[in-house]
Amino acid sequence: MNKIIECVPNFSEGKDPRKVAKIADAIQRVKGVKLLNVESDPDYNRTVITFAGEPEAIRDAAFSAIETAANVIDMTLQKGEHPRIGATDVCPFVPVANITMAECVKIAHLLGKDVGERIGIPVYLYAEAANVPQRYLLPDIRKGEYEGLSKKMSDAEWRPDYGPSAFNDRVKKTGATVIGAREFLIAYNVNLDTDDISVANTISGMIRSSGRMKLNAKGNERVAGMLKFVQAMGVDLKEYRIAQVSTNILNHKVTPPHVVFEEIKKLANVYGVNVRGSEVIGLIPKGALIAAGRFYSSEENEQNLVNVAVEKLGLSQLNKFVPDKKVVEYMLGLN
Repeated sequence: MNKIIECVPNFSEGKDPRKVAKIADAIQRVKGVKLLNVESDPDYNRTVITFAGEPEAIRDAAFSAIETAANVIDMTLQKGEHPRIGATDVCPFVPVANITMAECVKIAHLLGKDVGERIGIPVYLYAEAANVPQRYLLPDIRKGEYEGLSKKMSDAEWRPDYGPSAFNDRVKKTGATVIGAREFLIAYNVNLDTDDISVANTISGMIRSSGRMKLNAKGNERVAGMLKFVQAMGVDLKEYRIAQVSTNILNHKVTPPHVVFEEIKKLANVYGVNVRGSEVIGLIPKGALIAAGRFYSSEENEQNLVNVAVEKLGLSQLNKFVPDKKVVEYMLGLN
């Protein structure tokens, strides 16, 4: 049985299709790799590319993509709504079939070493590949973003795991890259019927696992969030003149997308705002859609359940959701 790994790098470019095409082409040129999805957003100024294949090919394709991104993206000029730390902001490996997380961790370390030594990009290891606990969560590494990278790298506690430790002219252009191994993450965004970013920010603070700061008689105190394994932030989606609650669902078996959607809908109503729909960036596991379909209907047929989920979650509100192109099992022929 072939070992299959999925790789989902995020690049800090979502406005120039020529640059995105060069990165995608670098991936496709590697034999044994299947390009599954390329999704760009001009407001986020970010592109998520999903590809899969056997370990050695995936590692080669990831290196080629990171090298190409370093050549075509200049972080001194990059601006966007999404937090980022470098041209290739993050590059995770996800075990899909016949492969362990430990093997994905090994690949992350090997790639990190190659990127640091051969391309000259500072590399931080995160999630299951992290060397120290404070680097497990991506937002902790990304804190301060690209603009704060020079200061971060000067702190002994934030010395990169691989690559240069000085913010030289090369690093000034490329930024840093975060590489790791993790379980499947669903990038899931819920669209609000308002352009008031403060509503999206408030809801994000209430639902995300890390919670929010709240002033009480004792001063500022952190209040725990409502949903486990969820990261969230508010985003101003200028292209559509709406605000968005942008989430990363780290464990969809504990907190599936339909739970996130329904909770946001309840909270939005408190502020007199409706939820217009939602979107998945990249791919989504079939099980997450099946769970949503069962929540909203008594259907038994798999295709019908998927269709119900797409309708009830409003997944086609901004861009048409085509299951054959958005469900990871369908893309890999594992259905």
